[in-house]
Amino acid sequence: MDIVIVTLNVFFLKKIEIGLYSAIAIYLMGKMIDILFEGIYFTKLVLIISNKNEIIAKEIGEKIKRGTTGLYGKGMYTNEEKLVLICAASRGDISKIKMVARKIDSNSFIIVTNSREVFGLGFKNF
Repeated sequence: MDIVIVTLNVFFLKKIEIGLYSAIAIYLMGKMIDILFEGIYFTKLVLIISNKNEIIAKEIGEKIKRGTTGLYGKGMYTNEEKLVLICAASRGDISKIKMVARKIDSNSFIIVTNSREVFGLGFKNF
């Protein structure tokens, strides 16, 4: 809907600057709404499935100073039981965590998702 409004704005007013300013304003409003609802301390959650979980967890702890938790899961496709590493981290740490996991196990399966709130050591207090 925003694209339609910006496009019509440019089409009817015949000035591309107005369209660009409108697009910038829409983007900034979206970011401000995200910050308002999610807060500044927005956290990501990383799930890592690998055969080298102990090494990955140790490297994340030593190099990035983030803790990991291991939960057991079962791959329904392979029918194998595996340990799934879970790590809550800031946006800035995500690329480092992915690099560590990929360096140790290039076949690791990594999922990065948003986390609304994280309470505990290194994050928000209750």
